[in-house]
Amino acid sequence: MTGPLYAIGRFCARHHWPTIGVWIIAAVALILIGQAGESKTNDNLTLPGTGSTRATELLEDNLPEQAFGSNPLVFEAKAGEVLTAPKYAAAIGESVKRLNALHDVNSAVNPLTPQGAAFLSKDRSVAYSPVILGVGPGDLTEAQAQAVLDAGKPAEAAGLDVAVGAYVGQALSKPDTGASDAIGIAAAIVILLFAFGTATAMVLPIASAILGLACSLSIIRLLEHVVQVPSVASTLATMIGLGVGIDYALFIVTRHKLQLADGMEIQESVARATATAGGAVVFAGFTVVIALCSLAAAGIPLVTTLGFTAAVAVVIAVLAAATLLPAMLGALGPRINSLRVQFGKTHPDEAEPHGWRRWARGVADRPWRSALAALAVLIVLAIPLLQLELGQNDLSALPKSTTARQAYDGLTRGFGPGVNGPLLIASEFDSPAEAKKVLPALEQKIDAAHDIAGVSEPTLDKAGTVAVFTVISKSAPWADETVTLVEDLRDETIPAALNGTKAQSFVGGQTAGYIDLATQIGDKLPLMIGIVVALSFIVLLLAFRSLLVPIKAAAMNLISVAAAYGVVTAVFQLGWGSSLIGLDHPIPIVSFVPLLMFAILFGLSMDYEVFLLTQMREHYRQTGDEKEAVIEGLANTGRVITSAAAIMVCVFTSFVLNGNPIVKEFGVGLAVAIAIDSTLVRCLLVPAIMVLLGKWAWWMPRWLARVVPHISIEGEEYFAKRDAELAVAAKVPAESA
Repeated sequence: MTGPLYAIGRFCARHHWPTIGVWIIAAVALILIGQAGESKTNDNLTLPGTGSTRATELLEDNLPEQAFGSNPLVFEAKAGEVLTAPKYAAAIGESVKRLNALHDVNSAVNPLTPQGAAFLSKDRSVAYSPVILGVGPGDLTEAQAQAVLDAGKPAEAAGLDVAVGAYVGQALSKPDTGASDAIGIAAAIVILLFAFGTATAMVLPIASAILGLACSLSIIRLLEHVVQVPSVASTLATMIGLGVGIDYALFIVTRHKLQLADGMEIQESVARATATAGGAVVFAGFTVVIALCSLAAAGIPLVTTLGFTAAVAVVIAVLAAATLLPAMLGALGPRINSLRVQFGKTHPDEAEPHGWRRWARGVADRPWRSALAALAVLIVLAIPLLQLELGQNDLSALPKSTTARQAYDGLTRGFGPGVNGPLLIASEFDSPAEAKKVLPALEQKIDAAHDIAGVSEPTLDKAGTVAVFTVISKSAPWADETVTLVEDLRDETIPAALNGTKAQSFVGGQTAGYIDLATQIGDKLPLMIGIVVALSFIVLLLAFRSLLVPIKAAAMNLISVAAAYGVVTAVFQLGWGSSLIGLDHPIPIVSFVPLLMFAILFGLSMDYEVFLLTQMREHYRQTGDEKEAVIEGLANTGRVITSAAAIMVCVFTSFVLNGNPIVKEFGVGLAVAIAIDSTLVRCLLVPAIMVLLGKWAWWMPRWLARVVPHISIEGEEYFAKRDAELAVAAKVPAESA
């Protein structure tokens, strides 16, 4: 890998303007192509074999207009007024008339008519029209969703509050991420100025990351027209792409500046930085991509797609660091040190890392104390993990300015929280006669079940053998009581009602889909943890030719991830300090967040592990003193690792400002995990453990050493051989003269 990277770095540095031009042209082309079509995300919870998916499939085949349930257009009167007042009744009637006139609307019921009486609250202050569309959430465009909301303008003009819920409301309630991006980049600029001490060098990682991110998001947007891409995918890719893009460039630019300070020629320095630090970047990025792509083993389409789209951002970030960045370094030449900025008494280029050396020596001199102190803090942070429960997206946590949140609150005030998460009971009967006999008994049995607020009238297909009706729980969609209700309906109530018949009934709807998702992820999580840990073990075994280093790394990463899970559980599920991040109550942890967090964090933490241990191994090979190798390794990498981690933490933290509760969970979880990993783990626990292991840290059984191929991350052997050959080549002409 070193040789090709060296050649790529040298080529890009020498042909810098063509290389930069190709990147700009590619980025502009991808952006234009991506923007040519409308964004087409899909939040369908397709889970093959589950009750919710089987219900959807049954309805799609026989009652397609009922497959995705209804979307409530909510009308709410001001305090003390009722919707049955003539001026409001006429406005609501006009709004429903406009709904039924829309091309994509199959039906919409006026809540003030006898057939819509169930959709008017007892105090007549809240009502909703259940709007059934001919398109599901995967095919719904923003324009179609806006048309549904705009149909309520007559009611709004009359003085009513109007909002729309379900998947139409969610399509119109996607918070903007622009502010988060800007804040993350601004924080990165400040940190890079501290790290480099020159405004010119600071620009390089930012430019490389932004250009790479633009390409990544455009590719993901194109993928939306080929595969089902969840709406949160682009935001997650932005978080990861921006963080790793800046970090990877930081490592390479830092190496280049150090080599220039030692007097190395510019193009040679760029090539070597690309081959050495760039080799570590490629290796670390490869590890992240493996961790993300391994999510496919879970067999959950939504999780698989989120993993692949995040991996796209990482791959593009690596490509930008290995090609675009060397070109920009070559174009700048010696001007990389221009526009110097100094904070404090000394400039970064002039200061030796004395503080990090003192810290490293303190840890190495007291390894047991350091290790136990770090473990104690990590264990305390991980304790709330014991209460972790996987849940579903809580729309009541969206900003109050969004129409989905307004609809949620209005429906809760008028009808109770359960109406926000209706359950669809889809049934298939052997004959119309069986349907006529069994269906009333099934409805009666379900209506008598615990925590049921109401059951709607059934709708049958033309053949009379497939039926669907809606069940409303008394509890919120994400509540434990609703989960218990779904489980009881599937395991006891429905089987008892259908006993002795050939009929089949499935519990579907978005709420049931999220419950199925949580169950599948809970079942798959141990397997996924094992797969990611095993793959990471193999990668580190190849990289460092040590048996204990990969085991130690896996253990450290598991501990830091557990601590991050604990903090996420405390903040979101238990509500500790949730008001500080814009939430007005505790919310459930969306089931796929911990699984994706694990893959992302395990991959990202390997970045710092690789950079730290590479330096430790290099010094150990040079000196043979394992303790001094730990000290020098941490002293030489401490500043760059903490700078890189600080950038990542700032980028992730900035996304806490996003109104989407799922994004908030990712932002807090990833920021806390990186902060823990780069401080307690990499700068305290890892060096302490390495000192305690001594020479055993680099031990490997002979039989395994014969099997494992030799891989050099930063190409020490390659450059030793190359330098020797150059020295001989330079000596021969001198002797001839």
